[in-house]
Amino acid sequence: MFLPNNLQKLDKRRSTILATLSPNAQKQVDVLKQIQSQRDELEKKYYEEISALEAKYEKLYEPCYSKRCEIVNGLVKADDGDVTEEEGDKATKEKGVPDFWLTAMKFNDALAKEISKRDEEALKYLQDIKWCRIGDPKGFKLEFLFDPNPYFKNSVLTKTYPMSDDFVAIPEKAIGTPIEWYPGKCLSQELVEKKYGLRGAESMETEDCESFFNFFKAPAPEDDGYDKDEGYRYGVVDDFTICSIFRDEIIPRAISWFIGKAISIQMMKEIQMNEAAKDNLGAGVEDGIGGTKNYGGAGGVTFGGPSHDPFPAAPSRWILTCVEANPDTVTAIETDEHNRFLYAFLNFRQSWGSYVCCHM
Repeated sequence: MFLPNNLQKLDKRRSTILATLSPNAQKQVDVLKQIQSQRDELEKKYYEEISALEAKYEKLYEPCYSKRCEIVNGLVKADDGDVTEEEGDKATKEKGVPDFWLTAMKFNDALAKEISKRDEEALKYLQDIKWCRIGDPKGFKLEFLFDPNPYFKNSVLTKTYPMSDDFVAIPEKAIGTPIEWYPGKCLSQELVEKKYGLRGAESMETEDCESFFNFFKAPAPEDDGYDKDEGYRYGVVDDFTICSIFRDEIIPRAISWFIGKAISIQMMKEIQMNEAAKDNLGAGVEDGIGGTKNYGGAGGVTFGGPSHDPFPAAPSRWILTCVEANPDTVTAIETDEHNRFLYAFLNFRQSWGSYVCCHM
């Protein structure tokens, strides 16, 4: 189990405080802990009701998404909704909105970084993006629907995230669709010229390369920063960040991203984070532990920074600790991309346990 120095100090300080309490005070603390547990049970029910309400409205959203898909792909006229006569793929595309999803994705900074120039032509064939909850195992699934294209055979590429519990923040793993590339069309690999020997004999070799379509590969265990038994691994967390952007931003507000309207909201968040960073630099914190604020779940999410700041900008290394049902059991997770980690973590609101995040 990984514990940085500042968290060790915090744990030692907590133990010292408890040890100095009188027997009577310790009894009062035990009673207060029981009261807290009662409160946490109520909060659990609160989030269960929120989850049920979200599921209800997800069903109500579906007709809107279906109508959007029909208009984007030229299956209906946007003015009167009448179905157009099929005049082949070319006519369908002309009556729809060309490159709709590619354009929307490129307006999102995080997704734009994942898309290479080679990817863009393939992503022009993207018809629709959907997500749905799954029941066995629990979790959810992203679906990317494609028109027939010269790059791969699949009509649907999926990414599934099984969850061990309804109220965990990060999935245990990610399962992607194996892409059936046509010969010579694989976008996640490229030919590279290599030279060998003293005479520099040349050879062309295939190497993996950056591509959005790597998203459909499961994070490799050797790329993860932590032991499998820890449950939360950086590879899955980083992958889940991209998933969260699709699920929580792109799918619900695709037209806002397409026309560039959503970028103003994104820029506003960045401005707020930059202002918070200036506050953090002047604030100073004892033993590296900042102020705390709770978000979601029993005990919620707590991290270093001023209490008014829900997404504090800070140095690049953050530590997040999960305090399980047993307060003496602490699991820590380190990330060197705190914004992406916290985004994924906080966006999955059905989370339980007490979390503390502090910068190093």
